[in-house]
Amino acid sequence: MVARPRILVVGAGFAGVGCVRRLERNLARDEADICLVTPSSYQLYLPLLPQVASGILTPQSIAVSLRRSSKYRTRIVPGGAIGVDTRAKVCVVRTITDEIVNERYDHIVLAPGSVTRTFDIPGLVENARGMKTLAEAAYVRDHVIAQLDLADASHDPVERASRLQFVVVGGGYAGTETAACLQRLTTAALHRYPRLDPKLIKWHLIDVAPRLMPELGEKLGLRAQKILRDRGVEISLGVSIAKAGPEEVTFTDGRVVPTRTLIWTAGVVASPLIATLGAETVKGRLAVDAEMTLPGADGVFALGDAAAVPDLAKGEEGAVCPPTAQHAMRQGSKVADNVIAAIRHQPLKPYRHRDLGLVVDLGGRDAVSKPFGIELRGVTAQAVARGYHWSALRTNVAKTRVMTNWLLNAVAGDDFVRTGFQSRKPATLVDFEFTHAYLSPEELREQVGEAVPHP
Repeated sequence: MVARPRILVVGAGFAGVGCVRRLERNLARDEADICLVTPSSYQLYLPLLPQVASGILTPQSIAVSLRRSSKYRTRIVPGGAIGVDTRAKVCVVRTITDEIVNERYDHIVLAPGSVTRTFDIPGLVENARGMKTLAEAAYVRDHVIAQLDLADASHDPVERASRLQFVVVGGGYAGTETAACLQRLTTAALHRYPRLDPKLIKWHLIDVAPRLMPELGEKLGLRAQKILRDRGVEISLGVSIAKAGPEEVTFTDGRVVPTRTLIWTAGVVASPLIATLGAETVKGRLAVDAEMTLPGADGVFALGDAAAVPDLAKGEEGAVCPPTAQHAMRQGSKVADNVIAAIRHQPLKPYRHRDLGLVVDLGGRDAVSKPFGIELRGVTAQAVARGYHWSALRTNVAKTRVMTNWLLNAVAGDDFVRTGFQSRKPATLVDFEFTHAYLSPEELREQVGEAVPHP
């Protein structure tokens, strides 16, 4: 009896889940075994994390269960891939209980996503908070509300001032939306804190780029800038962080801002898993062809944030698809089709998709959007932004939860409740990225060569 081929998918983001769902729909049960490696049994809708941090949405509403599919048959390995040996066709996984196992494959789909891009800035990873995971968003919300509580209780004006200043680094979509949503949270909370002087609450948004969200174009980028500045957010461009401490942050222009809150959203880089393959990369992303296969490696596909997929729709030599959700979702479906084609000994097809545009939700009635190149602002842009996010949610349950949360928040507002998640844990970048967990080439060879194959 011939064994069924094993398909191993690494990562449960937009790309990985899109691939798994397509495989489940289009592969007969006796054609292949499907396995998904992920530390969490849900798909996270990343673009809505700032709304979780600001309390507009509950965490559960954007965490879509992987086990709700009517055709669910994928074996989920609860852990993270920490090394891949493409010659031995083995992926090494560290489970959530820290057990190291070898997962053998015939076809592997690498969609491990990205990690927060940091730099060698003194004190950064020890003191900054990220916005890349559901836990981080929940921790940030708790932390910001805790600063209001502590400032309200404090008799020290210096401490109070430092707790009421907040710094967000990164003028891309994540940073801009995070600053916008959390600034609205602290402003709305003021009527619950009558002892606090509204003038003491200050939000800083900084970025080394000359303007916010350059992909939106100059006009909409300036519009977003004006909206935030009108709300009182201090925007500093051409500026970054020189040093970060627990009670103050030093900017590269020499300013020292007393603050207990530094939120770092200054871009992402491909998962460190990619480096374990020893293959060619493009700015850290795995260099693949238009079919999303890795040249010279049998049965290896890569996509999403971790792969430099050629952007055929642009028609420019060397152009690669940006690491956005819409590309990841569509690449997932195309990779699944190509894996099935490989199993059935059929020709593979290249990935091609024209970008549909960009949406930026600034909270309330404020938004800027650029669908199909059409520049929108205000309520119309807000409707397009939320309509796009709502339609992109994978299940009707998730759509219902998100819509209910939006309506409830619009009618009832926020209760500014802390859950207590971070009462005894700092929860900074160093606590969430786990970049030390990946194997070196020597460790990978030792693990694959000596470990017993995991069934």
